[in-house]
Amino acid sequence: MLATFTSACHEAANSESEPMNDVVMSSYSVTVFCGSSAGVDPLYAANAKKLGEGLASHGMNMVFGGGNVGLMGITASAALAAGAHVTGIIPDFLRQREVEFHGLSELIVTDSMHTRKRRLFALGDVFVVLPGGLGTYDETFEILTWKQLGRHDKPIILCDILGWAQPFLAMVTQTVERGFAKPNVLEMFEMQPSVAATLARLDELRSSNLQS
Repeated sequence: MLATFTSACHEAANSESEPMNDVVMSSYSVTVFCGSSAGVDPLYAANAKKLGEGLASHGMNMVFGGGNVGLMGITASAALAAGAHVTGIIPDFLRQREVEFHGLSELIVTDSMHTRKRRLFALGDVFVVLPGGLGTYDETFEILTWKQLGRHDKPIILCDILGWAQPFLAMVTQTVERGFAKPNVLEMFEMQPSVAATLARLDELRSSNLQS
């Protein structure tokens, strides 16, 4: 089932791939979900920059939503400047609204939000979630729901910058306690307290992935 689902995601219809530069891809890709706004505290942006730089220094690819705004733009800019292969995936109708990121290693333009999310899933070995708005929650809950339904077993990491992920954890915990989800849902994602801890965890996951 997992292989079939992954194959279908790779074959998402009506998408265009535009290679932009010659950065060599590594064998491990991190899909990053984060806000198209930078938030009110400068530490959000500072940590997004650290993550982008860290992905590059750890030899990992970055996959993201393709916009050059907010935390997504900051993370991608930092990763690209530090030498990472960065792939952006953006629906055609959002190319102006989210200010399409020019100069990426690769830009994939899709026909819909749904296709975008399928490609974000297919190209990532692991998902890292930074602070964000409703779109970030939507992406995170969808990828978590797919995992709950047995459609994949990829790691999902919430990087808890300034405690932003605590309300997310509280909501999922309440959902379990009220009987609307099984307790094992809480084991389907993990939280790391900092960018440094997130990068260390990514190294562990990559090592175990190579050994399997």
